[in-house]
This record gives sequence, structure tokens and C-alpha cells, in this order.
Amino acid sequence: MSLPLTGIRVLDLSNVLAGPFCGYHLARLGAEVIKVENPNGGDLARRLGADPQRAERLQGLSFVAVNAGKQSVALDLKSLAGRDVFLRLVSEADVVLENFRPKVMERLGLGFDVLGKRNPRLVYCAISGFGQDGPWSARPAYDQIVQGLSGAMSVTGNASTAPLRTGFPISDTIAGLTAAFAIAAALVEQRHTGRGRFIDVSLLEATIAAMGWVVSNHLNAGVEPQPMGNENFTAAPSGTFRTATGPLNIAANEQKQYQALCDLVGRPDLKADPRFAKREARKLNRALLNEELNKAFRRKSAEEWEAQLNAAGVPAGCVLTVPQVLQQPQLLDRSFVETLPTERAGEQPLRITRPGFRLEEDFAVPSVPPVLGADTERWLARLGYTYQEIEQIISSGAAGTPRQGEAHFPLVRAATDGAS
Repeated sequence: MSLPLTGIRVLDLSNVLAGPFCGYHLARLGAEVIKVENPNGGDLARRLGADPQRAERLQGLSFVAVNAGKQSVALDLKSLAGRDVFLRLVSEADVVLENFRPKVMERLGLGFDVLGKRNPRLVYCAISGFGQDGPWSARPAYDQIVQGLSGAMSVTGNASTAPLRTGFPISDTIAGLTAAFAIAAALVEQRHTGRGRFIDVSLLEATIAAMGWVVSNHLNAGVEPQPMGNENFTAAPSGTFRTATGPLNIAANEQKQYQALCDLVGRPDLKADPRFAKREARKLNRALLNEELNKAFRRKSAEEWEAQLNAAGVPAGCVLTVPQVLQQPQLLDRSFVETLPTERAGEQPLRITRPGFRLEEDFAVPSVPPVLGADTERWLARLGYTYQEIEQIISSGAAGTPRQGEAHFPLVRAATDGAS
């Protein structure tokens, strides 16, 4: 299967989540993604996750989640030799992706102005907390900091629990998707014009942009957004309701859905009640309407109501846990969870989720997330370094390999003997 980004080479210098999540999507779409990591520990996510033993081996489960299908070249970009190797890689790359603080790459002598001269076709994407300029640009930023500053926490939860962060790093995730989208668009232009691009992705701006309806209501109607818990501010009845067995989400956002709901629960009188008959009236009186509906929903289980409501054209769904949803036939039938090749004999295989889309053919199962520096020697040889030069670069600490301290050149000797 030829994937859309087959033939694209990406140098991924990023760490933890936003950048690696972007790189993961590019890799699954066919790009050759090379993680360029510090030889001293590499990506911080290698040491994160719920399995301490894997984290000790620099294969933490947080790293596993978004780094399958990539390669790893370990370089010390603060060293002259490490920078030289990186510049040679840039000459053969289509994309550079990084999520350092602004100006870090410039201080290393590897900013876009330098790399763009080396490779005028280069698409350079910088992900940072607040963007490459502005009063906040130099501030450190993690996902939770951005969630708070963006206003997202102020509208999450209800009046008694807000501000509340989401249950996963949503700002990092949105920024990674934003970066992948922008890179893909720039690559289309690159193919047509040969032009490179500098892409400046801000976690703050990506998060606020994703809050489009909430922000628009404030910008254009002067509404100050409020936390509404599990209620939908655009419609009622639309939120989480109580059944005999647990919570149930219902989104009767259209008039015909509301009327079908009233008939199904045995309350046709609610259709003509002036407090609930029209959309805006229902929003104003949502608490009263919810009270009446919850009385009816307590008669049956969430699963029974889910089936009956959906059959009647009223969107509804049980509130599932992560383990529960991963066992649902919908995800199983579409092969959303993939099993990676086993790394070690007797070890339980790793499982990952594919991107949230499919192509007309199934994705190929990616390789396991790379060991730190797994591809360093191969790439040094491919870039034209002799065996002696490779030995010197690695022994100096400018580059790293998993076999440092051992006889770590058998794979590369044959490839470079003729070049020396």
C-alpha cells in the first residue's frame, strides 16, 4: 500500500507529546520519521508511563503511545560533530519538527534561517507553548498551564467544580494535530513550488482556536462562557441523564428529536408545555425539563434507553470507561487497537491505537518504538561518514548508539569499509 506521505522524510526533534503526536500521524501516513534525540536519555517520555520496568529501559508506555514506526538517531546538538551530522540529515529531509522553547535552535546555530539556506525546500515546524514571539514566548509551558491560561479550564466542570482540567493533555494533543495539518498543507505547496515554510504552532492558540463556538459567542455576542458540567450550552435536553443503572448521554438537539424523545419516555405532554415547546424556552428551563425526564429515565437501564433512543433517531450513548470502550465491537471490528511485533521472547506484546481515521486499505502494523539511538550508525554510514569517523563521533559522545561500550560497529563496518 502506498501511503499519502510515502517518500517524505521528517526529522523529529520533539519531546513528550505535542511534537511526537504530530510525528506519529505523519509516520502512519507513510513518512519516514527520524527521532533526533539527546544521547543522554533521549525523549523524556521514554521515562514516563505506568510500567516502571519499561521506563527504566527507556521504553516507557507514554513513549510507546506516540512513537511506533519511527527511527532514532541520538545526537548531541551542542557538539560540533553532532551539529554536522544533523546538517547532513537536513540536506536530505523534507521536514524538521521541534518543540523547544523559542530561540533554542537559533542558539545552537540551527535555526530556520540556517537550515533553510542548507535546504530551501525545508518545511520547519516549531511547536511551543505560546508561539515564537510575544510577551509570553519565553515562558515555560506544560499542557496544564496552557489549559488554565486558554480559558478551557474555566468552562470545564460545573459551577461547583470549575476550573477543571480535562482528563488527558488536550492542549498538547490539539497542538500536535494542528502541526500535522499545517505540515501536510506545506508539503503540498513544497511539491508544487519547491518552496519551504516556517510554521509557528502555539499550544495556547491551538487550544483557543479549538474552542471556536465558545469563543465566538463571547467575541460576537458579548457572552461570558460559564461552566455547565455535562450540559450542552447550545441545546436542551442535551447532556447527561440518570437511569436505573447509571448515566446516559442524550443529545436531542433538533425539534423532531425532542418530540420523539417525549413520546418514547411516555411524556407527550412535554411537547406542548410552553416552558419546553421551543428550543430557546427549553434552554431557559433546562433544569425543570431535566427533572421531568430523569423521573422517566429511572424506569429502565442505560443500555435499554440507549438502544430505544437511537432506534427512534435520538442520539444517545452510555457513559463508558476507557477499558469498556476499547472492548466495544465498533472499535474491535475496525481494528482501532493494534498489536506491535514482540520485542523480546516471552514478553507481552505492546498495543497501540491507530490514528482516528482509516484509508481505503488497512494501515500496515508499524515497527515498535525505537530504542534510543537504534539507527544512529546506519544513518552516519548513509550520510557518508567512514568507519573511523563513526567510531570517533560515537566515542566522543556527539552521537549515541544502543551498543555503546560494546563492539558496536558490526552492522556499519561493511557499509563503510569501501569509503575509507
